[in-house]
Amino acid sequence: MYDVIIIGAGIVGTTLARELSKSRSKVLLLEKGIDVSMGATKANSAIVHGGFAEKHEALKGRLCYKGRVQFKRLNEELNFGFKETGSLVISMEEDQEPLKKLMENGIKNGLDDLEIIGPDRIREIEPELTHDVKWALYCKGAGICSPYEMAIAMAENAIKNGATLKLEEKVTAIEKKEHVFHVHTEKETYQGKYIINAAGVYSDEIAKMVGDDSFDILPRSGEYILFTRGTGDPINTVIFQLPTKYGKGVLVASTYYGNLLIGPDASDDGEKEDTSTHIDRVAKIFQQTKALYGKINSKQFIRSFTGVRARSSTDDFIIGESETVKGFVNVAGIQSPGLTSAPAIAEMVIGILKDAGLEWEENKDFDPYRKPIVTKKPLKPLKDIKEFIELPLGSKDRLVCRCEQVREDEIVDALHRGMKVKTVDGVKRRTRAGMGWCQGEFCKPRVIEVMEREYGEKIDPGFDIEHSGVNRVQKSELLDYLKSLEEE
Repeated sequence: MYDVIIIGAGIVGTTLARELSKSRSKVLLLEKGIDVSMGATKANSAIVHGGFAEKHEALKGRLCYKGRVQFKRLNEELNFGFKETGSLVISMEEDQEPLKKLMENGIKNGLDDLEIIGPDRIREIEPELTHDVKWALYCKGAGICSPYEMAIAMAENAIKNGATLKLEEKVTAIEKKEHVFHVHTEKETYQGKYIINAAGVYSDEIAKMVGDDSFDILPRSGEYILFTRGTGDPINTVIFQLPTKYGKGVLVASTYYGNLLIGPDASDDGEKEDTSTHIDRVAKIFQQTKALYGKINSKQFIRSFTGVRARSSTDDFIIGESETVKGFVNVAGIQSPGLTSAPAIAEMVIGILKDAGLEWEENKDFDPYRKPIVTKKPLKPLKDIKEFIELPLGSKDRLVCRCEQVREDEIVDALHRGMKVKTVDGVKRRTRAGMGWCQGEFCKPRVIEVMEREYGEKIDPGFDIEHSGVNRVQKSELLDYLKSLEEE
């Protein structure tokens, strides 16, 4: 019997599991995927938003800033990678009114680090932007993080403090008998006093299992382009264009590790499982960015990817105890700024659970700290690392991945952190092995041999999500398409 069963191990579910592990509650985290962070958490903009874009009247407007201000402390505790960069919302128009409205809304949401700046100051901050930029809303405290690493860190720490994680456990039915929920998966049945529905794009389907049809999830896909490490170094902030009804528009940012990231666009035509990318959409993102940021180079492209956002029928976060079934808490519709809001969402849900009757006994043994697997470091020239690449299997200093310069001992560490890492992709998200220029062509077999030695079993290289049949625009396709547009 569990006190709380959380369905969904994205950033919200893992953050909730960690927050609940501060108590003596018996917590179970269920995830249908083969790893945590398999949905929108691993395919988003990785932005820690300022908190000015969402209307104060909306729940996501009131929670964003409350979450943002916790990131520095959380990163000090969990070492997932966070950098306060600031953000700019830029305008090509002389009229400052749209920016003033954003600023006013941000002040309502509690922000105290906003200002409207002119062309000279903009170019001091971002010298590579086009000279057509007239004004910008500058938010000093916004930043970037590594979202999948954050979810992994949350899960690891929750497990360390007593929570239980079950992967590959797709929920098929939920029954409530007297005061106990019976959660049926494809493998097992689990009993719990309270249920938290954090199932992302599937949260409406989970809610319907208990007779709650109060909302629907309308998937909205967003495509991105990622460039090689170092291409993001000239970018100092997160650069937004003025938001529209579809979102915050195409952004330009450097990832935590220095890759240039551009996107996303927005489409409501896809399915919940459709993470393919499309040449016309990818090319449009590239062209829109090119008009703003001249240093972008298509030849430095390494990957396109799609994230599917869990947009609710209310177009807001849905957080609260179901009116249909007591003890069942919906945490649904968590699209942007869900990543930023996650710490505040967790606090809110804990309050809801307490009000619903959850007995809270402090876990006096709670340890908030988690050591990093890898740390951000400058890459060395190939000539300086060649000898470490050639070391034999079993040498801790052996470089398994030459592009990202990931050591064997770092991979071994990633494999023994409280949850079994079953795929090469899982190792990639924890260590960056396979995220470099060659996209795993060199290191994939080397990662597999370390995994097989550590686990004593065969690892299926065919599961790797990047070779699973998902259609993604490749570099050659983009280059050819852009060339054809120029010729027209």
